[in-house]
Amino acid sequence: MGDLLLVNVGELVTPRGASPRGGSAQGELLRLDNAFLAIRDGVVADLGPMKKVPRDFPGEVLDARGRVVTPGLVDPHTHLVFAGSRVEEYLRRARGERYTGGGILVTAEATRAASEGELVELALPRLERMLRCGVTTVEAKSGYGLAPEAELKILRAIRALNGKVPQRLVPTFLGAHAFPPDYGREEYLDLVAREMIPRVAREGLARFCDVFCDKGFYTVDEARAILEEGKRHGLVPKLHADELAAVGAAELAAEIGAISADHLLHVSHAGIRALAEAGTVAVLLPGTAFVIDEPYPPARKLVESEVPVALSTDFNPGSSPVLSLPFVMRLGILKLKLAPEEVLCAATLNAAAALGLAGEVGTLEPGKAGDFVVWDLRDFRELFYWFGDDVAWRVGIGGEVVWASP
Repeated sequence: MGDLLLVNVGELVTPRGASPRGGSAQGELLRLDNAFLAIRDGVVADLGPMKKVPRDFPGEVLDARGRVVTPGLVDPHTHLVFAGSRVEEYLRRARGERYTGGGILVTAEATRAASEGELVELALPRLERMLRCGVTTVEAKSGYGLAPEAELKILRAIRALNGKVPQRLVPTFLGAHAFPPDYGREEYLDLVAREMIPRVAREGLARFCDVFCDKGFYTVDEARAILEEGKRHGLVPKLHADELAAVGAAELAAEIGAISADHLLHVSHAGIRALAEAGTVAVLLPGTAFVIDEPYPPARKLVESEVPVALSTDFNPGSSPVLSLPFVMRLGILKLKLAPEEVLCAATLNAAAALGLAGEVGTLEPGKAGDFVVWDLRDFRELFYWFGDDVAWRVGIGGEVVWASP
């Protein structure tokens, strides 16, 4: 953890608070011109106008030279650890095939065949590319093992990665991602609930339990049973919800107290109401809609219904081979019709809340982690304007610069 004083910040922009924000509050940001940011022992100590900059600061001083500073970005939904490629599937979809999720089994076969060490080595450059995009906290799911030892191997790889990269990694158990062909349906449901969840909890390998609740995958009743079992073992529920069809998954997320409901391309009006009443974070993944050519989720309706909206890449080899969260944020403007202020909150504070970390990361405030990005911009709105150009100049985690643009 470091001591760092950022000076001559042209525009410092951050949400505030330790709870997710929906409705009009999602667009409320603190904006300081000609500012400083002081980090001590890895934690934000102070921020304000340059006329109040601390004198004789004991640590390193970094001159932002008029650039924009925001909190470090948080990517709250990724399938980071896998082996193999699905480029053929991608090209078939480009020729008109519809995405059904069936390619999950292709990735599972390749991932089962890889060792834990190989999975770690495959994931490392992905995390480095995310870091260059300003992402300082990353959620990572299992789900490409679909058998007890293979699922635990993925989660152990995530644990190993946590000691090798500067980012904060948050693990999620997604054994209920698809139904593997080498088990019967009831047999596999029993394996997930009675063997995998207890072992994951016993080894402390995951913070969350997720289920792909959708047409052709896990039913609402099956998902409820798995998530309740996860809760009994201390795993917080999450849901892949209503991506391919409106099946009532959003309503289940609200009912069961899920910390987030993710995807929501086909969420119903009743589902939106339920999420709003429960305070569940809606994690939207517009990169997936972009790649599989599906309707975009109803972001404006969610925000206006007081549902806190977060954004994520859904990085995976099938439906979203997208590592750039800034690219997804640009889709938030262009396709989801969110305002720049709402998008920044969605990729920082609300994304952190979807991981139960809103009290620790996601804003630049005294007491929060000193995770920041200095963007090579003079107006923070341009972050959502320059498509195909990830414009981070410096990325800091815990008050230490961990990546610098060459």
